[in-house]
Amino acid sequence: MNRTMSSITAAAAATLSLCFALPCAAQDVTSFATGGYAKGLQTMAMMHRMDTNKDGMVSLDEWTAFQEHSFEALDKDKSGFLEEQEFTTPSKGELAFATAAYAHGLMTNEMFKKIDADGDGKISKEEFLSYQRKIFEMLDRSKKGMVGQTDFVRPGG
Repeated sequence: MNRTMSSITAAAAATLSLCFALPCAAQDVTSFATGGYAKGLQTMAMMHRMDTNKDGMVSLDEWTAFQEHSFEALDKDKSGFLEEQEFTTPSKGELAFATAAYAHGLMTNEMFKKIDADGDGKISKEEFLSYQRKIFEMLDRSKKGMVGQTDFVRPGG
């Protein structure tokens, strides 16, 4: 009897953890990034801009292409690195292909520090893409390499 109750309790705990885990995944993006970046990123407008084949989904390839384009646009001096001043200086149209909310949320000192993984005061393309890939992986809850509207768009976005 005691063994049966333990099994039932364990099963109930596992079920409850699954029920609560899915809504938390969207919150992980906010805690991993910043609230402003997550809010600017997780909108229908941004999803539509990344969804280049217009199938209603953003694939890892589409996500990566968008992030590569973002890095290249931010790398104003074409050095292959983003320095903090370069990263946080208001854009003169470099990110015109993105939304203003996305650019504003991304180009902050706080985001610079989060993306600068080795803390050397500059962001390499590899650091930038690695960080952005982690964001995609958090959004891709089904682990299919694709995110749809329910994964991508934040409530109210």
